[in-house]
Amino acid sequence: MASSMRSLFSDHNRYVESFRRFLNSSTEHQCMQEFVDKKLPGITARIGDRKSEIKILSIGGGAGEIDLQILSKLQTQYPGIHINNEVVEPSAEQIAKYKELVAKTSNLENIKFAWHKETSSEYQNRIREKKEFQKWDFIHMIQMLYYVKDIPATLKFFHSLLATNAKMLIIIVSGNSGWDKLWKKYGTRLPQDDLCQYVTSSDLTQMLDKLGIKYECYDLLSTMDISDCFTDGNENGELLCDFLTETCNFNTTAPPDLKAEIMKDLQESEFSVKKEGKVLFNNNLSFIVVEA
Repeated sequence: MASSMRSLFSDHNRYVESFRRFLNSSTEHQCMQEFVDKKLPGITARIGDRKSEIKILSIGGGAGEIDLQILSKLQTQYPGIHINNEVVEPSAEQIAKYKELVAKTSNLENIKFAWHKETSSEYQNRIREKKEFQKWDFIHMIQMLYYVKDIPATLKFFHSLLATNAKMLIIIVSGNSGWDKLWKKYGTRLPQDDLCQYVTSSDLTQMLDKLGIKYECYDLLSTMDISDCFTDGNENGELLCDFLTETCNFNTTAPPDLKAEIMKDLQESEFSVKKEGKVLFNNNLSFIVVEA
């Protein structure tokens, strides 16, 4: 690996911008919206049984776009019931965006929000120290387990916080996605970063099986338009390449042979499909529903 290659996470502003480009170029949020609309009501059908309040814990809630879609669905499902929504999110920037979104969103009168600026492991340590093991009716972890050092311990801990009839929803890239192929083939040749690890739904279901935790897994199709990656000097393409490889300035710092291999592979059928002149990377998502 060339010494000039460094992790995308070493440049916060570039990471934030490349992530924004990823969301704009992919059907990620539309895919999650589809799940919330079509599948979530069946999953949360009993979490509010005989309760005056529903307690929700959002781990890695980010800027809150998907959280608010989930809350809206639950409000419709349980009209008039008070919802206590607590968010664990390490980024002050994301929490500020979440609060802005709440401020400009109507019909949230029955929902009480609380934000904790901490990582999931910091949250776990705080709860253990205080011995305040509050039970939750719905816990969700959306695209955040990549940033956890000990995933099995994290799953076990949050599973122990589920109340009767409660559910935990985990959203993560699918084991049949292009990400899985990319990480397995090139992970060792790209900058390693202890902030983030390569994990897909295949790894996660194996962990849950070992822990003896019951779950159901749903896969939904999602794509990312990476056509710009193949146009030299295209800023959007360069930022998407950075996001795909988790490398800062991948196009200018990667060894030519590595860059050529990856750019060739990204156009192959195991990674992407070509449709109407576009190259669409397989961004399939898995929605893992864990039972109490």
